[in-house]
Amino acid sequence: MKLFSRVPLAAALLGCTLGLSAPALAEEVVESEQKALPLTELRMFADVFDRIKQAYVEPVDDRQLLEDAIRGMLTGLDPHSAYLEAEAFESLQIHTTGEFGGLGIEVGLEDGFIRVIAPIDDTPAQRAGVRAGDLIIKLDDTPVQGMDLNEAVDMMRGEVGTTIRLTIMRDGRDQPLELDIVRDVIKVASVRHELLEPGYGYLRISQFQAHTGEDLIAAIRKMQQDDVLKGLVLDLRNNPGGVLQAAVEVGNAFLDEGLIVYTEGRLPNSELRFSASEETVAPDTPLVVLINGGSASASEIVAGALQDHQRAVIMGTDSFGKGSVQTVLPLGEDRAIKLTTARYFTPNGRSIQAQGIKPDLRVDDARLTRIEGGSRIKERDLAGHLENGTKGDVTETAEQSSDLSARDFQLYEALNLLKAMQILQRSQSSG
Repeated sequence: MKLFSRVPLAAALLGCTLGLSAPALAEEVVESEQKALPLTELRMFADVFDRIKQAYVEPVDDRQLLEDAIRGMLTGLDPHSAYLEAEAFESLQIHTTGEFGGLGIEVGLEDGFIRVIAPIDDTPAQRAGVRAGDLIIKLDDTPVQGMDLNEAVDMMRGEVGTTIRLTIMRDGRDQPLELDIVRDVIKVASVRHELLEPGYGYLRISQFQAHTGEDLIAAIRKMQQDDVLKGLVLDLRNNPGGVLQAAVEVGNAFLDEGLIVYTEGRLPNSELRFSASEETVAPDTPLVVLINGGSASASEIVAGALQDHQRAVIMGTDSFGKGSVQTVLPLGEDRAIKLTTARYFTPNGRSIQAQGIKPDLRVDDARLTRIEGGSRIKERDLAGHLENGTKGDVTETAEQSSDLSARDFQLYEALNLLKAMQILQRSQSSG
């Protein structure tokens, strides 16, 4: 199940990950920091620990106190360093792999109940008959009213092959509907694609996961088979980031040379450089990248690389500004720490940290309202008008497919820009 909730963006960011082992990290820190431990502060820590043990109103477990101390150490560093207990560590792995046991429903919280945004295609929920707009009122025998969204999500996830009963209220039905659904492996696709109009493709990356690069390449090739691509829109809005390598692979899909991103940190193995290869799936197709304040981390790597190489027009609003790299360091089998170990930079040496990517063309999210001008008399309405004179059938200009301008003004403007680029390219070729 894919979680949709309006939580602060900073809390939802996964960050980029590098492969550093905990022993290697500790060894390098010891070598680089040959300083005496602050004994006064350590004595103070032991004193506070002892006073809590003796005087707190209820007995406190030693292990819990030490875990809380670890959590506090990491929380005090920056917003993205964190102590990952078993549940949080598992959740991070789920987000980066995009695979888990569940039902396959996109949900949100509405008036204390769980509203189905949409069932994911070819999942147990869709096959059982769950529909968009359904209101989930019970999970098994547990009412969901007032339940935290994360708690409801945890209840719907579970071991593959197990069954859960959903009690649903649906518009048009007087009585609740009960559906028994068997959990299965759910694969959340991070890449969605479609043709907005013939020749103009749309790519949406919701999050950078382990397979995002290959999924994006497959989507582009599929659209290339359907039609000759005159332009592409890459939508990175509200994409919180994810796996660093996936961002590199996405950038490489559009670049055939040059630096994509580099990182700098205190440790030698946190200083990395990633360059594009000659093999690319769409080296020359005109490209517009959409970003906004929810585009962070890996999204900013891609947008910054394409902007520096002048490979794409960046459109939208300023991005979030998360230019730091988090390394996940396992602690035993089910715990880990997520530690900020480096900053990343665009090919031209720009640090995005706390600044973000500024679009080439600023387009705020807006709603376009058409002004009705009333019916006008045209030449063809006049009595005795001359015929067109063009031999053969007169081709009418195709109207904009669907109401894109009303649904998504920024995407509408991106499509218009691609069309303008195509017209300019044709005029330059003929001139």
